[in-house]
Amino acid sequence: MRFLRVVVIVAVVLGALLAGVDRWAVGYAENRLADRIQARQGLAGSTEVDIHGFPFLTQALSHDLERVDLRLKGVDATADGRKTRLTELDARLHDVKLNDDYTGGTAKRAEGSALITYADLTAASQTGATLSYGGAPNKVKVTATVDVLGKSLTHSVVSTISLVDAEGGEGGKGGKMVRVRADAVPGEGVPGVEKLVRKKTDFDRRLDDGLPAGLQLTTLTSDEAGVHLTLGGSDVVLAGS
Repeated sequence: MRFLRVVVIVAVVLGALLAGVDRWAVGYAENRLADRIQARQGLAGSTEVDIHGFPFLTQALSHDLERVDLRLKGVDATADGRKTRLTELDARLHDVKLNDDYTGGTAKRAEGSALITYADLTAASQTGATLSYGGAPNKVKVTATVDVLGKSLTHSVVSTISLVDAEGGEGGKGGKMVRVRADAVPGEGVPGVEKLVRKKTDFDRRLDDGLPAGLQLTTLTSDEAGVHLTLGGSDVVLAGS
């Protein structure tokens, strides 16, 4: 009985040591992967990585991870020289196959969400307009100053914000873009005036170029916090060499 008690104690101690080593290893891997993603995406903000599944070491040895969660802040998407910042992006990547040198991998499938605050959406407009919540889903308030007949007039309009296919078509090279269009503008129908107002209030901005390869935008809505996007994809690239 004493021998069995010793065996049990030794097994518990070894188990605790192995669990401790496993947790240290997963923490180290999460930090290294976060650094790789931070550098690869050129993020302005922070990167957090959470690797799921226990034990981690057996997953690492087989180069297969059950699930990896990402939280990225300050993701810059640049298209045609215009920058749009995703304030925050959360993604869940499933069935991740690590590459040979463990610098990254590819997820079989992924889903997630992203947020663009109105401050970042205002910067993305690049027209001098200010954007805020429009009081209903998929509506934003756009305030802009327009020069009409030598006078500077400030107008606020309610606009519809939507996610549309960029040039190239759905699933093609063009990807997706956010579109803001005023529902109605002051002087609508008056030659020249409507065009001047819409030049300040209406715009399109691409977003796909700043996302991890394989991750695509699917839907969009808005509320008091900002513009919310859902994402999904397959064969999503996680960092890389």
